[in-house]
Amino acid sequence: MSRLTARFALVLALAASPVSVTAATPPAQPKEGPGGSNYVASEVAKRAIGNASATSFVFHAAGPAASPRPVVVLLHAWGAVNPQSYGGLIEHLARKGYLVVWPRYQEVGKTRPADATASASTLVKEAFAALESDPEARPDPGRVAFVGHLAGAPVAANLAAQAKSDGLPVPKLVVALTPGGIASDAKSRGILLADLKQIDPATLMMTMTGDRDHLPSDRAAKRLLKEAEAVPNERKLMVRALSDDHGFPALSATLASPGAPKEAYDGAKIKIPPAPPGDPRADRLKRQKWSPDLVLTGEQTVLVAQIGNNAIDTLDYLGFWKTLEMAANAAFSGKDAQALRNDPALSDMGRWSDTWPVKRLSAELPRADAPTSSARAPLAPTKVPVTRKRR
Repeated sequence: MSRLTARFALVLALAASPVSVTAATPPAQPKEGPGGSNYVASEVAKRAIGNASATSFVFHAAGPAASPRPVVVLLHAWGAVNPQSYGGLIEHLARKGYLVVWPRYQEVGKTRPADATASASTLVKEAFAALESDPEARPDPGRVAFVGHLAGAPVAANLAAQAKSDGLPVPKLVVALTPGGIASDAKSRGILLADLKQIDPATLMMTMTGDRDHLPSDRAAKRLLKEAEAVPNERKLMVRALSDDHGFPALSATLASPGAPKEAYDGAKIKIPPAPPGDPRADRLKRQKWSPDLVLTGEQTVLVAQIGNNAIDTLDYLGFWKTLEMAANAAFSGKDAQALRNDPALSDMGRWSDTWPVKRLSAELPRADAPTSSARAPLAPTKVPVTRKRR
């Protein structure tokens, strides 16, 4: 047999033999650090405060708190009124030692977007009042974060702007996860923005978007940061999560990605006290009839189902959960967004099982506004031509 024939036979044999090809798998949850499984508790206490017409769910590590707990007020997307849609995130934060307050600021088909902020503000204020002297909850009013997803993001920003006037704890951190649902003007359907110039200048503000269908979310994120004029740019950070199909299952950073469904956090399984007779809020909800101004337009109308079908994956562990924890650590310790951005752990998303790096997060501070025409440097004086005399 010639050398060429032998090589051809070897190629045929290899082609005929079964070859096992396994796709690379994404990184699992790390054992330590932000986003990791180094939990301080194994059990989470779940309860409702208020009543059926005005409900907030509360989650924290089971048992008495040895010290005051940092607080995350988590504001849901429009229509995603069951904490089950965010159960993975809630459990992660609660087991890390946070007190999670989840106000159900919307009654589907009853609450107008224009009324969302007032509803959320009332619920959050009542929740802090109810938990103030609770030995298991023990909220720390000096370490509070307002975190909102989609339409919940502008509600979170509004609460921060109105915190002092509404008697709420002033947050150290405001996070907008894939923000949206903002009304373009008073006649539009959406969340009306408060005067965001009232947000405390010491607040750390962060937006986080994905690269899929990112344009509406980017516009909303930039608007929130721009209108919070009192907060300096070095205390603002824009983070972007990138999709990655290097292995299987692929990672897809969508508008719904911050959702982390977990059945154990189904609100229907948490006992809610009934509304007392003659409760004005319950009576008002009964009288409310459906109208077009009770719903949002655009991408907000189709995202609830997507949130409910989301898989908890690397984008949660090393993307949203890790970034939220790192931002809270920075805000509660007085660091600014520049220090957070400079931490190499922020952008690191780990490696696929074949050691190929997962696409890293991008993070940048907003650019300073360009100077207006009135602030331009004065023009150089025009030189007067010199006429030389003839000799």
